[in-house]
Amino acid sequence: MTPNPVPRRPASKVLPPEAPGMRALVSIVTGVVVICALYFGRAVLIPIILAVLLSFLVAPFVDLLRRLKLGQVPSVILAVLVALSVLTAVGGLIGAQVAQLASDLPRYQVAVERKIDAVQEKTVGRADAFLGKAATALKRISPNRQEEIRKNQENQTASPIDAPMPVEVHEPSPSPVELAQRFLSPIISPLETTGIVLVVAIFILLQREDLRDRLIRLFGSRDLHRATTAMDEAARRLSRYFLAQLGINMGVGIVISIGLAIIGVPGALLFGVLTGLLRFVPYVGTWIAALLAVVFAAAVGPGWSMMIWTIVLFGVTDVVAGQIVEPMLYGHSTGLSPFAVIVAAIFWSWIWGPIGLVLSTPLTLCLVILGRHVDRLEFLDVLFGDRPALTPAENFYQRLLANDPDEALVQAESLLKERSLSAYYDEVALEGLRIAHQDVLRGVVTADQLKRINESAMDIIEGLEEVEDVVVMAARPEDEPPASLEMSDREAGILHETPPPHFDAAKEGHTSSVLCIAGRGVLDDLAAAIAVQLFRKHGLGADLAPYERFSRTRFDEVDLTGVSLICVISFDAAESPPYLRNLLRRLHQRAGAADLIVGLVVPDSALEGEAVIRKTSAATSFKELVEACVTAARRQSTDGVSWEGLNPEEPAPAADSAKAPAPVPVLRGA
Repeated sequence: MTPNPVPRRPASKVLPPEAPGMRALVSIVTGVVVICALYFGRAVLIPIILAVLLSFLVAPFVDLLRRLKLGQVPSVILAVLVALSVLTAVGGLIGAQVAQLASDLPRYQVAVERKIDAVQEKTVGRADAFLGKAATALKRISPNRQEEIRKNQENQTASPIDAPMPVEVHEPSPSPVELAQRFLSPIISPLETTGIVLVVAIFILLQREDLRDRLIRLFGSRDLHRATTAMDEAARRLSRYFLAQLGINMGVGIVISIGLAIIGVPGALLFGVLTGLLRFVPYVGTWIAALLAVVFAAAVGPGWSMMIWTIVLFGVTDVVAGQIVEPMLYGHSTGLSPFAVIVAAIFWSWIWGPIGLVLSTPLTLCLVILGRHVDRLEFLDVLFGDRPALTPAENFYQRLLANDPDEALVQAESLLKERSLSAYYDEVALEGLRIAHQDVLRGVVTADQLKRINESAMDIIEGLEEVEDVVVMAARPEDEPPASLEMSDREAGILHETPPPHFDAAKEGHTSSVLCIAGRGVLDDLAAAIAVQLFRKHGLGADLAPYERFSRTRFDEVDLTGVSLICVISFDAAESPPYLRNLLRRLHQRAGAADLIVGLVVPDSALEGEAVIRKTSAATSFKELVEACVTAARRQSTDGVSWEGLNPEEPAPAADSAKAPAPVPVLRGA
């Protein structure tokens, strides 16, 4: 029995993670200072942020006016006046609707009292009846207690000292100044904020280009490309996001107003405006307005049908707007994960109150865009962005470590919708196994983990046995990306290259089979199994042989007569170990007429420079491996001897199942 090969190098030591240093401490202190500045400086920051966001909304209108030759200053002033007029009209409309509802409430008093009595009868009334029965039972149990209470009441009535005395408080009539202060004080702060927002927005719109250049100089003078890309991306995405969201909210408000008016709910216009405004609050905004409308409809309606139809109206409108209209306008998401949206809403509402709740999504979106382009802030994109935290290859390896091939197969099914099987093996499985190979070399993979990796990977390979390696038409990215934070082309799935060609035995006039030899690495058998599967899917017969059958001590026992295609697959090909070079030399000496193909060679590796490699074909991926074998099979003469495989009793699959392969010599002594 041949002993197991000795590892070529000792296990590498894994260095401990870097201990927190001064940089980490400075980052924590900086974060705390920024949060404190946001909280205590909200009186100054809120108007500035609102002005910036208002400028994003008004900027397209300003550009339109400038194209009409109105000039920069008149265009800005006119656009801001239009925005102010719209805000004033909306505020006046809300006030008028509230006043009308307040004046009409006496008309609905009977219906409200009837609903309250009905609700009390079914809830509080039953509780009162139950408590009354309980009190009666207690009276029967403790009569002395009731007598004591009656005597105390008689004593209190008899005492003239404890009798209450009536007291009247007369307030002086308020002066005109006090009246003005009482009525104007609630609106002074909003008017002040509105004035600051308008003034700042005007100056931002007047000096957009100058402010852009100054910000680029401030944040990215050493890397103008990255700074310009980040600012252009933020401006484009925020502008399109706000415009699309504003249009959708206005449409939803109009639909709600018309629907409530048809149903007969009073104040339909008010609830429509509130719905349009509250939709800026993510997830819960629509249903806050719906709750108000449903409660009002339940109170004033003669029955319960008005409330039911109101619920149906809000539910259908929200589903259509959120699941159909919004994805069509600016993608399936804002670029933020649902968890990030909720956390952002909580954080910004704690920092800035209701205004922070409305601004939570755009502010967090800006931070995510910043994290995509600033290395020190990359954690923001990882935490709050909607892009996958792990690449497909990393997720593949993580599932192998967790011994969860089922989830890896689910991921494979999703990825195979936009790429061929060979592309999946090259981009996902091969890269994931390379990560595992590096961990094995570092000595961090235990024997139990290595066993789980091999078992899970073989389950995945067997699960993909029925998948054909054909061209998949992936969706082309649009010329202009939507306003949401879409994934990059590499992660979203660009148009992948076509799979390798197919070997047609009937057309070529002969069959062809490949002897696939795995290296002695612990993961080489997996790579060889993938290669064999791809060979067979492309019309080539293939047999898998472990390295032990071709080791130095057993190589003389193998008869390679008739072998025309030999493929050696090993992750060690990237490092050019001596055993692999010796194996290639022995194969050249014993089967010099055969085409020898080596994979998986890393580009510019040491093995590529070996003289023995220059006599063979080197492949860096499974696709190149299959292409090289198909090309070699087509090049072989049709009158030559083709090798059938290691197991002649199991005929190798051919492209044409109707044509059985002719009897050929077999590999003896293997």
